[in-house]
Formats: sequence, structure tokens, C-alpha cells
Amino acid sequence: MSEISEAFLRIDRQDSAALDRAFTSFYPELKKIARARLRGSGLQGHLQTTALVHDSYLKLATGPDAVFTDRLHFFAYASRVLRSIVIDLVREQRALRHGGDAQIVTLDTAAGDGIAPAVDIEALNDALEDLAKLDAPLARMVEMRFFGGMTEDEIADATGVSSRTVTREWQKARAFLLTLLSD
Repeated sequence: MSEISEAFLRIDRQDSAALDRAFTSFYPELKKIARARLRGSGLQGHLQTTALVHDSYLKLATGPDAVFTDRLHFFAYASRVLRSIVIDLVREQRALRHGGDAQIVTLDTAAGDGIAPAVDIEALNDALEDLAKLDAPLARMVEMRFFGGMTEDEIADATGVSSRTVTREWQKARAFLLTLLSD
């Protein structure tokens, strides 16, 4: 059994030192995933990548017992935690007490040319919740792909299906989400 697998078994037995070691070894990869999530969330400037990763550690360390059999299961769970943190922050930013319903108006109409539109994370979350009501495994796959930054092969390994099935399911999920987001 690998050192990481043994660490995950100790995590299951409430060994916080094992969680610390696992988190430390995955820290650079978690920062990369967090940076990608913040880039599309509209929260840049409000939350740093390091703070997001540290918040995810706190949720992992104090949250309910989760079973991590390997690296991919850890990242699947971490992607769900990152998603919940980002969604909570987006909702907070949009709250009325923060002027969340104010429309942002630019004075120069050419100022936004060439800038890709940001993903509306809250709308995506609502669409994911609708998808989860219809097909929960499909919604978890979207979480792993979009919020966790996992590849199709990694998702296939984590869920126990073939890469081709993940590709098909990803196409189905994208079509469903695009339909919900365009409404």
C-alpha cells in the first residue's frame, strides 16, 4: 500500500496529522485548482488563492467524516469543498448589504472588448442543483471537472467508469447546463 493510501486510512481514523501530511503534499495542486476557480468566479481581488485553499483545509479538517481511498477521491471531495466556499462568497458579494443588486456600468463601451465574460458562478450552482435532482452522479462529475479541475481520465478512475463514459456524460452535462443557463 502506498504512503498516500496509508495516510488516507489514518485520516479515516481521525488522525489529524495524516490529514495535515496529505494536505501538505497536495497543497500545490490544490492552489492551482483554486486559482482556476477564482479566475472564473469574479472574486479576484476579494479572495486570494491561498486563503481559499486554507478555508478548504478548515472545512476538510472540521467537516463530517469522509472516506478517501486514494488521491482522486481526495480531489473529488476537495472540489466539492472548494465549490461550496466559492458559492458562499459569490452569494455574499451579491447580497443586498454589499450592493449585490447594483448594476455595474462602464463609461467606455470599448473597455470590455477582448475580455472573456466571467462565468456566473451562482447561476451555475443553481443549474448544478437542478442537475443533481435529475442525475446526482452527473452533477458530481461536473463538480470534479469544473470545480476540481480533474481530467476525464481522473474522473473515470475516481468513479469507476470508462473514460469514454465520462466523455459522453460530460457532453450530456454540458448540454443540460447550457440549456439551463441560457434560460
